Amino acid sequence: MTTTPAIPHVVGVLGGGRMGAGIAHAFLIKGATVIVVERDHESAAGAQGRVADAVAKSAARGTLGGTAEETMARFSTSTDYGSFVHCGLVVEAVPEDYELKVSALKAVEEHLSADAFLASNTSSLSVTGLASQLRRPANFVGLHFFNPVPASTLIEVVLAKETSPELAATAKSWTEALGKTAVVVNDAPGFASSRLGVAIALEAMRMVEEGVASAEDIDAAMVLGYKHPTGPLRTTDIVGLDVRLGIAEYLHSTLGERFAPPQILRDKVARGELGRKTGKGFFEWAD
Repeated sequence: MTTTPAIPHVVGVLGGGRMGAGIAHAFLIKGATVIVVERDHESAAGAQGRVADAVAKSAARGTLGGTAEETMARFSTSTDYGSFVHCGLVVEAVPEDYELKVSALKAVEEHLSADAFLASNTSSLSVTGLASQLRRPANFVGLHFFNPVPASTLIEVVLAKETSPELAATAKSWTEALGKTAVVVNDAPGFASSRLGVAIALEAMRMVEEGVASAEDIDAAMVLGYKHPTGPLRTTDIVGLDVRLGIAEYLHSTLGERFAPPQILRDKVARGELGRKTGKGFFEWAD
């Protein structure tokens, strides 16, 4: 299988959780050699398993150009940032914490060639702010993938003030080569997708809190009335209530009271009801 010309031959992903593994899988099945770097060997093994499972599912659907074994031969994990040295692109996919992302991005940049590109999968943090901490801000862009990555057809390309025109165009071509659609936005709190998605979700939570309707009926109204594939509360469960709370708090601090997190969200997060990953959020999850 040959690499799609628009995709870098070697792609790195920092963080191999659900999102990182999904990003790795997206590039891997399109022909890139992919390296995931994790914080320790246990986490790296988990990333290996998640990507292998995703590749096996792609093979079962007949969407691989070769076999699962041939595809996985182009995948590796590491705990060493130096493993990124030959990457044309590294996508950071660590938790949504500004200081953590700055630290991670600066560490990755130290190991990249001068012409390599660096991206963040942040869903709400300032891409311009992150870029300002880097030595080569022109080579940095936001690539906001959506969960679950294999099923999603959207990537939000977020341009920092110093993102080069070359990278802006190239990032759009990467998205198209991955079989997804690019939505290009200039850096602003929450971009387009998170700002709109969180606004709807927070209002849905307030409606549950006020007893307006059940979570099931609120979601059904959006699915049946507005053709949303899933309702805002089920989507919140899939994304993670803790993730939604973090985004809401950031938007609250930058855009004002309309993004203030409802108490029901804070209470559920405090109880560990984080959605699908813990088995309970606004809904019960069996898997």
